[in-house]
Amino acid sequence: MDFGKFQYERAKKEREARKQQKQVEVKEIRLRPKTDDHHRSFKVRDARRWLEEGMKVKVRIRFRGREITYPEIARDMLQEVAADLDDIAVVEQAPNMEGRTMLMVLAPSPEKKK
Repeated sequence: MDFGKFQYERAKKEREARKQQKQVEVKEIRLRPKTDDHHRSFKVRDARRWLEEGMKVKVRIRFRGREITYPEIARDMLQEVAADLDDIAVVEQAPNMEGRTMLMVLAPSPEKKK
């Protein structure tokens, strides 16, 4: 087999492998420490829909001004969101601070508990 034919076959296999790959989309919901329970429930409902479709969900809580002095409020809020979605999601990345935001990543659970 000549080298040109080998390169062609290898490129063809790589194209087929790329076609078979599944792209995982990451959606994001943004909250603030002062976000009300009612508004948070709307965001959680959207996150639930996205997780059921197989997407990952990034939950971000942004701090403004002096809100950053109480990170425990945001951590509790993220724990509540994770508890609301624990039947269909697993916490892929635990809540952690990145600058003025606290971030958590949820992924669809491998087995669906219904």
